[in-house]
Amino acid sequence: MRRPAPKTLALAVTALAFHVDTLLYYLLVPLLPRYARELHLRPMEVGVLFGSYAVALLAATFPLALLADRIGRRRPMLWGLAGLGTATLVFAVSRHYWLLVLARALQGVAGAATWLPGMALLADHFPAEERGQAMGTAFAAANLGVLLGPPLSGFLAQHAGPAAPFLLGAALVGLDALGRAFLLPGTELARGPRLPFRHLLTLPVVRLFAGAMALGSALWALMESTLPLDMDHRLGLSATAIGLCFAAAALAHTFTSPLMGRLSDRLGRVRVLRVGLVLVPLLLPLPALLPRPWMVVGAMMALGAAASFLMSPCSPAVADQVERMGSQSFASGFSILNLAYSVGMMLGPLLGGMLVQGFGLPWALGGLGLGYGGWLLATRGVSV
Repeated sequence: MRRPAPKTLALAVTALAFHVDTLLYYLLVPLLPRYARELHLRPMEVGVLFGSYAVALLAATFPLALLADRIGRRRPMLWGLAGLGTATLVFAVSRHYWLLVLARALQGVAGAATWLPGMALLADHFPAEERGQAMGTAFAAANLGVLLGPPLSGFLAQHAGPAAPFLLGAALVGLDALGRAFLLPGTELARGPRLPFRHLLTLPVVRLFAGAMALGSALWALMESTLPLDMDHRLGLSATAIGLCFAAAALAHTFTSPLMGRLSDRLGRVRVLRVGLVLVPLLLPLPALLPRPWMVVGAMMALGAAASFLMSPCSPAVADQVERMGSQSFASGFSILNLAYSVGMMLGPLLGGMLVQGFGLPWALGGLGLGYGGWLLATRGVSV
């Protein structure tokens, strides 16, 4: 049987890795109340458990980016797999709080060891005219993990016990291991000169799309932190209905990510980004203003698609810029996007909460939407 092309294998391995990593991240979400009840956790302790992932992810980002650019993509991805498997098994068997925090932090390190070399692997194998679609496809696979993780975890925990979701996760890690161990290319491509992080940050293209990535992640974090309360108080939606609203947004984002990536391949990264920066100010206030649940669902789906306009061009744009400089330090470029994504996740709820408290939800969302439109000014003079 003829072996698939290297770029096909790279996309298959990366998409599977991203899907498993994201699904395992979200397995914990429905189980938090159970852990809090059984371990007598205070809200701060629950926050530490959940937030330890982000702290570890940030701490590991730059070291793993350097390693991926220096020694290649294969070994960091295999190390990340070992960490992910260990963390999953610890979640399955442990009922000690400190071990759960340690496992969650190990998940964060494994996430950095999966996403940075995985995106770099795609940049290595796909030319600029195909890069956006390939990366958008990998993001779509990750978004499926967002959709499937919480309901799957809740169902298994209810019918088979709290360890069941993580035992299934361990099986998925085994499937992921087959892909990373046997399908990843054994020989590495020539890397070219390494580009320091400081030098990358001086480039207008990198700064523009790092800002766009922060805005994209802030959009999701903002919606997740502000809209559920409004849906409950104003529309009287149940927890299940609220979850379906967000699932609709995630589903729209999943299907449009590859499309927006492909569109950026054909029309240019900045043009696609500008569309998103125009759409978000128009759409962001709508979920807090529309009077019917079905209308809110439509607005949420439109925002999910708008997030694809913002985020899908970012990784290929940075990869294109690195390549134009005669280098393949793709992981270093993606580490800046990773940092920007984390910053957006932290600032979105903070700014949203402050403005909602001071001005109310519709005005707060409208004001924040204007900030997205303001980023259009940063696109002047940049054409990629």
